[in-house]
Amino acid sequence: MSFEINREFRTCPKSGLVFHRPAERLIKANAVVAVIFLAVGGALGLLVALTRWPAVQLLNAQHFYTVLTGHGVVLLLVWILFFEIALLYFCSSVLLRCRIATPRMGWLAFALMLIGAAITAIAILQGGSSVMMTSYVPMPAEPNFYLGLILFAVGALIGTFIFFGTLVIAKDEKTYEGSIPLVTFGALTAAIIAVFTIACGAIILIPTWLWSIGYISEIDPLMYRLIWWGLGHSSQQINVAAHVSVWYAIAAIVFGAKPMSEKVSRGAFFLYILFISIASAHHLLGDPGLSSEWKIFNTSYAMYLAVLASLVHGLTVPGSVEVAQRKKGHNKGLFEWLRKAPWGNPVFAGMFLSLVGFGFIGGISGVVMGAEQINFLIHNTIYVPGHFHGTVALGTTLAFMAMSLWLVPVLFQRELFLPRLAKWQPWLFGIGTALQAFFMMGAGTLGVSRRHWDIAFTGSAFEWAYPGMAYTMMALNGISAIMAVTGGMIFVVVIVGTVFFGKRAGEVSGWSLDRPDTLRGPAEALTGHGSIGVKGFPAPGTFVLAGFLMLIFVVYYFINYGYLASVWKFS
Repeated sequence: MSFEINREFRTCPKSGLVFHRPAERLIKANAVVAVIFLAVGGALGLLVALTRWPAVQLLNAQHFYTVLTGHGVVLLLVWILFFEIALLYFCSSVLLRCRIATPRMGWLAFALMLIGAAITAIAILQGGSSVMMTSYVPMPAEPNFYLGLILFAVGALIGTFIFFGTLVIAKDEKTYEGSIPLVTFGALTAAIIAVFTIACGAIILIPTWLWSIGYISEIDPLMYRLIWWGLGHSSQQINVAAHVSVWYAIAAIVFGAKPMSEKVSRGAFFLYILFISIASAHHLLGDPGLSSEWKIFNTSYAMYLAVLASLVHGLTVPGSVEVAQRKKGHNKGLFEWLRKAPWGNPVFAGMFLSLVGFGFIGGISGVVMGAEQINFLIHNTIYVPGHFHGTVALGTTLAFMAMSLWLVPVLFQRELFLPRLAKWQPWLFGIGTALQAFFMMGAGTLGVSRRHWDIAFTGSAFEWAYPGMAYTMMALNGISAIMAVTGGMIFVVVIVGTVFFGKRAGEVSGWSLDRPDTLRGPAEALTGHGSIGVKGFPAPGTFVLAGFLMLIFVVYYFINYGYLASVWKFS
């Protein structure tokens, strides 16, 4: 039997999931490499935070920009996309109980991503490509910096098309009834956004690579920025669709929860497809080549439809958990369902901290940054990395960590390594990252520069000093980074320990040509359909929390307009 047509399956006795052998191998490979890059990127991030701590200032200017470039590329692109390719294979082949399309092409995609990441990493480490993740022209990087990113993007695109092909196989072989499961639909949303994102990358990175080797005389900087942010920001929108899918998955796994309205949730994902990439415009609000009409439309009227989608998910995910908890008898008052939730389970704790952190920190700050007038105040300040930590680190990375703590033991048929230590992991990482976001946004509000390695401007020709609180906040950011990286280290130790040292599961499944027709356990909840269908207010506690979110958003929005008014001095 050839590798290409391998039809061996196994059913996990614990989860009820059905794994196709080639798909399982690809999921393992992509997930393991993703965790390795997460460890590297986290270590680089700690160096950045300690350098921006004025009392420590660990690195000199040259090394700082090299490390900052590596930190951005590794964590904003490499670790996330490797994990998301694994997630796409899981949401298609595993959840739909079908063989994966063209597994050999899957290994080609994996090799291109790994080789591309390695080429870019070497170019950065050699010191000639300290251009940060944005790599704005006319500031040049070494040709291999762009070449590696191109190869990496091609590999990711191949992986995305394999996901589409697997959906076709599942449809053709009738491995599911009706529409695809909601979690798979969310992954489909991420894959569609990924095609747009990678296309933007190809449109601008290929000419830039040709420019770097001398075949093109120049690249227009404004054009570069416009198209590049279709890659740079939209790649984070892949993350949003993916981590929201993980939220729904974990709610089903831990509680057997079903969405409050599957049609509404699917509609919210569809709004992501139509409008979420438009949010890239908030990186261009200071550019002179774009009209105010274009900027205002993209960052207000149109972008708010994507914000609406996130608000829907932020309501339906905890709402489904609340209804499931109330059905189990935790229905006293508004919040007994939340008090009695399994907070000692790192899978649930990581998911819920991700949801709350993404909504209250990443979401609110993102919408505020999307207002053209406020954006001028904070865009070139360290407020922006604070926002990134609230979205990419606290929202996406923590959600992926939570999913890994459940999925890796299932994949490798081993028990979780150091489970007591694992219970602390989401709290250390989540709280540390949330504090980082708060302190960086606070320092940015006070004007601290986003890209300068030394906030004290030591030895500069002109004296400049930020308010004293800004230096305190950057010190607290450094302490918070130590806390977050500690949580990240625990995650890596637990995952690597599970793979190599975890105790073998009591019942280990073998491979067979037989594929089960029905699913059981958590798999049934993951792939099932239907709404909860409770009349009235089935989740009153969630509605109160949602109202509190809106109150915080309105107050914070007008506080920022107060800062804006203080800039306009009138006699």
